[in-house]
Amino acid sequence: MAGDEVYNRIAMLRAERGVSRRQLADALGVHYQTVGYLERGEYSPSLYLALKLAEYFEVPVEVVFSTKPFPRLGA
Repeated sequence: MAGDEVYNRIAMLRAERGVSRRQLADALGVHYQTVGYLERGEYSPSLYLALKLAEYFEVPVEVVFSTKPFPRLGA
């Protein structure tokens, strides 16, 4: 359904911290391909997984996920 898109900053947060998809997946207890699906917006995480991601990066969940596109950095 259109308008149900969830945007995320997982790839940016991973890059900032030098964490591989596999490292993140291992920390979350998911398959590394799941991290790719999440980053590309092909898969919406459960609330539990969204909270685990925020916990892992030590940021509020709204820093990781949004219902609106994130502004470009430097914009």
